[in-house]
Amino acid sequence: MHAFTAVSASIFAVGAALTAFWCASMQPPAMMSMPGGWTMSMAWMRMPGQTWPGAAASFLGMWTAMMVAMMLPALTPPLWEYQQAIARSVRTGIGGRTTAAGAGYFFVWIAFGMAVYPAGAGLAAIEMRQPSLAKAVPAAAGVAVIVAGILQFTAWQMRQLACCREMSERGRAWAPDVFAAWRYGIRLGLHCIGCCLNLMTILVAVGIMDLRVMAAVTVAITVERVAPAPGWIARAVGVVVVGAGVLLIARAAGAG
Repeated sequence: MHAFTAVSASIFAVGAALTAFWCASMQPPAMMSMPGGWTMSMAWMRMPGQTWPGAAASFLGMWTAMMVAMMLPALTPPLWEYQQAIARSVRTGIGGRTTAAGAGYFFVWIAFGMAVYPAGAGLAAIEMRQPSLAKAVPAAAGVAVIVAGILQFTAWQMRQLACCREMSERGRAWAPDVFAAWRYGIRLGLHCIGCCLNLMTILVAVGIMDLRVMAAVTVAITVERVAPAPGWIARAVGVVVVGAGVLLIARAAGAG
């Protein structure tokens, strides 16, 4: 238990430190003022002299550190339960299987980031060329946040959350070897994306490099995953998110 906690804490500390560093580097003046009174993060842009593959690699490094910092608090309890489950089935290679499961989980989130970047970069390029579209971004972000909050009340979200929480209980069936553990981590990551997609949408829509938004989303995801009465928690999060969306739209209307 002590070794597992120490390793998890160390990985989280590295991810959080790198995320804070990248966020600090993306603050003004490394931001672009846009029509409508908002600023675009340079995370979506290609820097002068930088190739698109280089820009994508830079984003992916930032995204990986951010996912480690954001998702590890929610992953640690089920990963510990998984380690305990396989320890009852095998005697050696427990650490390797646990590591493989965690690597598979984050591989899924990295792949998700690879899909997010082209969409975000393309949309950013369009917004820079279309001032009228850029002006609508704050209100559109508010609408996206409201939709994300409404999804918290749906039966679909409750099923995703229940399935995500139950995955650790199925870990014993994925213990034969390292590759099985890797596949288990991938399945856990896929379920986690399904459960967290609406909350991650908030991060992308409102501020991918905003530490305050990251912290709020991290707390919401972690509490939903590990606390008792997840249904009530999900609905409470939904109320807060919908309220935040309404405030964003009101602020956009006031700025317009």
